[in-house]
Parts: sequence; C-alpha cells; structure tokens
Amino acid sequence: MQDYGKFKYLVYLILFVLTLFFLLPMYVLFATSFKSFAEVSRQAMWLLPSEYTLAAFGEAYARLIPHLRNSLVLVIPSTLISAMLGSLNGYVLSEWKFRGSDTIFALLLFGMFIPYQSILVPLVRFLQSIGLYGSLQGLIFVHIVYGIPITTLIFRNYYADVPSSLTEAAKVDGAGIFRVYSKIFFPISIPAFVVVIIWQFTNIWNEFLFAVTITQTPAQQPITVALNNLAGSQVVQWNVQMSGAILTALPTLLVYIIFGRYFIRGILAGSVKG
Repeated sequence: MQDYGKFKYLVYLILFVLTLFFLLPMYVLFATSFKSFAEVSRQAMWLLPSEYTLAAFGEAYARLIPHLRNSLVLVIPSTLISAMLGSLNGYVLSEWKFRGSDTIFALLLFGMFIPYQSILVPLVRFLQSIGLYGSLQGLIFVHIVYGIPITTLIFRNYYADVPSSLTEAAKVDGAGIFRVYSKIFFPISIPAFVVVIIWQFTNIWNEFLFAVTITQTPAQQPITVALNNLAGSQVVQWNVQMSGAILTALPTLLVYIIFGRYFIRGILAGSVKG
C-alpha cells in the first residue's frame, strides 16, 4: 500500500508538470498582452511585464470592433437555422422511417468528414454562379450547409430516446408529421438545442478558412480574419496581437462559462441510444 501511495503522488506530480506545460501558452498570451510594444521588443516573452498597461487592448479593440458586427451577423442566423434544420432532419430520420432513410443519414454523416480545403474551388464556383460569392450571405449559407450533418446526428441520437408510444398515440389521434413535431418533440428538445447552439456558435465564430476565402473586402470580414490582419506586413506588434486574441475568444469563453453545464447535460441526454 505504501508503494501504491508513492506511485499515486508521482502520477500527481507528473500531471501537475504537464498541466503547467499545457498552460504555458496561456501565460505568455496574458503576459504579453499587458506589455507595451517597447517592452515586448526588448524582453523575453515569458517574463512578466515590468509595467502593466492596457494600451494594447485599446488598440486591438478599436481595430476589431468594426468586424464584431460581421461575426454576429454571421453566427446568429447560421447557428439558429442549422440547428432548426438539424432538428427537423433528426426527427424525420428517427421517427418517420422511409425507404432509403438510413442511406440518406449515412450520406449526411459523410459530410462531416469532408475537409474544407478539398471543396474550396467548387464551392467558390458555385457561390459565384448563384451570386453569393464575396458576401456575408454566402458565408452564412456555407456554414448552414456544413452544420447540417453534425446537428442532424445530435438530434437523431437525442430523439432516439423518446418513447415510440408517444408518436404512435399522436398518430392515432390524427396528428400529422409536423403536428407531432411541434407538440411533442420540439418542446422536449431544449437540451439538444443547447448542445447544438453552443457547438455551432463556437465552430462558426472561430472558423477562418471559409471566412478569408469567401469574403472579399475588409468591410465584410468577420473578426477572425481581422485578428489575422492585426499582425501587419513587416513589424508584428505582439502585444496587440495577443490582446486581440483574448478579445476575440471572449464570446465563446462566456458562452461556455454560462451554458457549459447545460452542454454536458445535453450531450449525456443523447448518449444512451443511437
């Protein structure tokens, strides 16, 4: 038993060291963001600021705030529409079986594994053909479509736990497919909607490749592209760059802090079957 106790403390020590190593980039991020540019230029990055200043945050905020609206315009409709479409798909594929439904579900899931880079050229050509290339509307459309596979999977697994007797009883009473959804499934879908909304909000807010490829002018670019542009072309103001990274990450961080416990509950709610 004594050997086991010593081994346990050794494991704790190793985990503690690995935790510090994992948190080192976060320490550098915050330490650099509170430094002046002159101090960043002459000091090692892991040293604490000799004089704390918020000037870098002010400059980063002034340069990023015009793009915050673009990100909100992008994230809110993309998240809500993809969540609603995923809910309808998951409901139909779990409760209203038809010939070929399993094949359609498999093809939808296949969309989760298609790398962004592999479809950029046909995607741009398609958006050009329908007049949406270079606009936030086109970027919203792309994220809605790309979000359907994962949202469908989450809702299908969640609805698989709903007793089939509820659906059968509603059918006997003469309820159709949409009435069953609106009266039975939609009201009990709050945990799944929380999971999907947090998932989609985080992914769309942090996404960069589609944002930089589809939007053309700086006025249309979301905040992640603007953050990349903070680096400049010749001299990188690392304090402004780090401050901008913190400001950009705040919305998703707040979402997880506020709704994190509901996210875990929603994930577990659909983990029994499906």
